[in-house]
Amino acid sequence: MTMTGRYWAAAFGLTLMTVACGASDTTETGRGAAPIERKPLPPNEFTPVEIEATIDKLVAEINKSSIQPVQLTVLLKSLDAFFAPIATGANRAMGELGVAERVTGNVLGPADASADHVKSMELQSQQIEQAVADGAEGISLTPFGEGNVAAIDEAVANGVPVVALDTDLTTSKRSIYVGTISESAGTTAGETLLAMLPPAPGTVLIHGWVDPVWADGVMRTQAARDVFEAADYDVLVHQSIYDDEAKDIDVMKREIEAADPPVVGLIGMFNDSYRCVMAADAAGVPKLPIVAFDFAPQTADYMRQGRIKATHVQRQYYEGYLGPYIVYGIKSIGLDATLEILAPQMLKGGRFDLGVDVVPAQKIDAFYDFLASIGAEQ
Repeated sequence: MTMTGRYWAAAFGLTLMTVACGASDTTETGRGAAPIERKPLPPNEFTPVEIEATIDKLVAEINKSSIQPVQLTVLLKSLDAFFAPIATGANRAMGELGVAERVTGNVLGPADASADHVKSMELQSQQIEQAVADGAEGISLTPFGEGNVAAIDEAVANGVPVVALDTDLTTSKRSIYVGTISESAGTTAGETLLAMLPPAPGTVLIHGWVDPVWADGVMRTQAARDVFEAADYDVLVHQSIYDDEAKDIDVMKREIEAADPPVVGLIGMFNDSYRCVMAADAAGVPKLPIVAFDFAPQTADYMRQGRIKATHVQRQYYEGYLGPYIVYGIKSIGLDATLEILAPQMLKGGRFDLGVDVVPAQKIDAFYDFLASIGAEQ
């Protein structure tokens, strides 16, 4: 590790995983790399069958190629909480590619995401630059925001393909984005709650996002809003006060109490969705239907109590798992061939749509079993 690398480890709290330390004689003599072998998943109703089929097809095409080991770097916002399943997937993919002697490289990320956002973004840009300087031939990452665009573009200009995970940077030259598509996810969540509401009129409170600094948050919120407004409900969008839970709940409480017509349901669009339950309780309307997003421990607890009727879970494991495979696919069979294989899930703008799992409260145990089967418990 370079001196700069030591600085990152200290400042960023990085955990590092190294895979595939070298190539075998078979690869070195050009007789072909070992085939990649994926461990099959046990059957489960939440297994994304179509995505699994796409990955199998990509691996089959990669296995026909024969190239020297490629140095890849995976940079994550965090290895904890929401990002832990992304790390699990990335580590598994890097391990499978490493065993097949096709990849060397690291999975890097801070132990938690509590550091200042701007500083973390700056540090990640330095990581991108240093990874390229250290010989990385491909990068997949969960970017912090627009401040990473220049570093990503510079990497691409140096022949290093970049795949964005979880957060898209459409203004950058990244090759592909893999993750939840905010518009479709917001529509799906809105339709879940819509089926539980009494007939209009009534007000739906969305615990969401309106600040344009986070475009994906705005788009997900607006897509849900469109669902309710099309069904003739009034909509009240509450801007999440993410870093102050007590204030967040108190503001929502007052909004519920003041709503006219009365609030008939609540929906949360992000990992702090469970606060909708606390706000409804504080406002004295505990029986309102509530739908959530993501799978925070508090959300799961409220689902078991029947307070949250359903949640919508992003497929973080598959974000992490697909990242190294797509980057390696670009290097081994080319971008066009990789995109052709990924076509069933690809949307305009180079976006791979992972979709979301709709988890009703009564199926929470089945979903836990699925997460356990892929090692992605949250």
